[in-house]
Amino acid sequence: MGIIKNNIKLSLSIGLIAIAALTFSFKEDLFQISKNLDIFASVYKELNINYVDELSSAKLMRNGIDAMLDNLDPYTEFVPESEIEDYKMKYVSTQYGGIGAGVIHRDGRVFISDPFEGYPAQKADIRAGDEVISIDNEKVLNKSNDQISQLLKGPKETPLKMVILRDGKTIDKLLNRAEISQPNVSYSGMLDGNIGYIKLDKFLENSGQEVKDALVNINKNNPKGLILDLRYNGGGILQEAVKIVNLFVDRDVEVVVQKGKNPEKTIAYKTYINPLDPQIPLVVLVNSRSASASEIVAGSLQDLDRAVIIGQRSFGKGLVQQTFNLPYNSLVKITVAKYYTPSGRCIQALDYTHRNEDGSVDKIPDSLITAYKTKIGRSVYNGSGIYPDVYVEPYKFHQITQVLVSKYYVFDYATEFVKKHPSIAPAINFQLSDADYQNFVSYLEGKDYNYQTPTEQTLASLKDDAISDKKWEEIKTEYDNLKAKVSYSKKKDLTEFKPEIKRVLESEITQRYYFENGKAQQAFQYDLELKKAKDLLINNTLMAAVLKGDGNYKTIGKPGTVSAQAE
Repeated sequence: MGIIKNNIKLSLSIGLIAIAALTFSFKEDLFQISKNLDIFASVYKELNINYVDELSSAKLMRNGIDAMLDNLDPYTEFVPESEIEDYKMKYVSTQYGGIGAGVIHRDGRVFISDPFEGYPAQKADIRAGDEVISIDNEKVLNKSNDQISQLLKGPKETPLKMVILRDGKTIDKLLNRAEISQPNVSYSGMLDGNIGYIKLDKFLENSGQEVKDALVNINKNNPKGLILDLRYNGGGILQEAVKIVNLFVDRDVEVVVQKGKNPEKTIAYKTYINPLDPQIPLVVLVNSRSASASEIVAGSLQDLDRAVIIGQRSFGKGLVQQTFNLPYNSLVKITVAKYYTPSGRCIQALDYTHRNEDGSVDKIPDSLITAYKTKIGRSVYNGSGIYPDVYVEPYKFHQITQVLVSKYYVFDYATEFVKKHPSIAPAINFQLSDADYQNFVSYLEGKDYNYQTPTEQTLASLKDDAISDKKWEEIKTEYDNLKAKVSYSKKKDLTEFKPEIKRVLESEITQRYYFENGKAQQAFQYDLELKKAKDLLINNTLMAAVLKGDGNYKTIGKPGTVSAQAE
């Protein structure tokens, strides 16, 4: 009994010491908070009283808040009342009041880039390429994106007057704003080979229901398989990701776990209803711009061996944010947890907790990357995003194509093309003729689309070094000859890279006639990842091999290497 009593006394003593330590730590934290808030308030007070010039208290405080949050991660941010509506549209809702058109800025001028089908701008015959002169009698020259957005947006059914410039003539347009709803699912339907396809652009409100509705319609065709396209999808609401996984996975299966410092932020999300289609062969497309909720869907379906992931390594955002309301209708969005897929891995790529002295952030080192196992035992890895089961080399456009797009020559040519062609072939198989391409080449005559190749950059550096070393006169003749050869080679780029230049021209032109839906359909004929996905879904044997990690489809090596390409 004496030993038991002594053990009880010892346990109580240890417990009391622990409580005292925690109490001390808590008091110390409170003291530090109070101390630093007092210092901050005192600094502000002295600045406000003594600074030589007038200060804006709102601006000063905003700068202080932003500087404080900049030391954390790029997803933790303060949102003042004036920015709440833009925040909701970006992160929560897909609806706003406006005319339904995108705009671009060129040298201070504003142009319509893409009217949305069925909305006020398109109904009022406002076209891509029209220059906007004024909105409600206010000139738009040199106004910022935010200023233009504020002029165009407003409650639905409110009137708006625009003056546009087209072919040298000013045209007055009177229209009423409408509720603009940009869907999460930008395109869905059937592809050749009886394959279903759903393009999900974001995970905002109702995205789970939109994917479900699209899948219901696709299933009416008894598809051989389904492609869920999450490329360029930057994510959104975590719960919507869970709903989408639940369409394909049985009830009561863990999809994702979020873990934070605060125990209340540690939550396991499971599927909660019976799936809509737990058997359909499924491929998920990802690329380097697939992030957050996209990675939850792709990572969960990969860990559960429910889908094959095709494309490139995803972005690597394994952090969860939550918003908290603040006084005066403002809010703060805070990173509260990291998320973990069913295998237990976190795919966060950057370590914001341990910044370098210069403030930069490093990726998780390969030495800390760990292997995890999928449901049937395939190896997957944490850190640096979701690695595809089947890797497809991303297509990279040549400099000549990038310059033609960035200088708006492709955009402007499409505007001229539409004037001369009342209609074009159906979007799904539209291609630019060789004669039309030659017209584009002629259109470029006299226009500046020059660019500096890596070879030219090396030559320029060589010239600088030669001048510095007083060797320029000795190499000048050879340098000029080499530069002339490089310049001649560049002149052939419009011919050498004709296929990819035609591709971007066709995309811009198709959008003018068939809007976003048509643009998506037209792009299918060039989509390498889509082709790989269709080939896989049509061949049940190969599909099974990937999901088992067999043969040529087995992922090899740790992250840093590339998944084996399908042979």
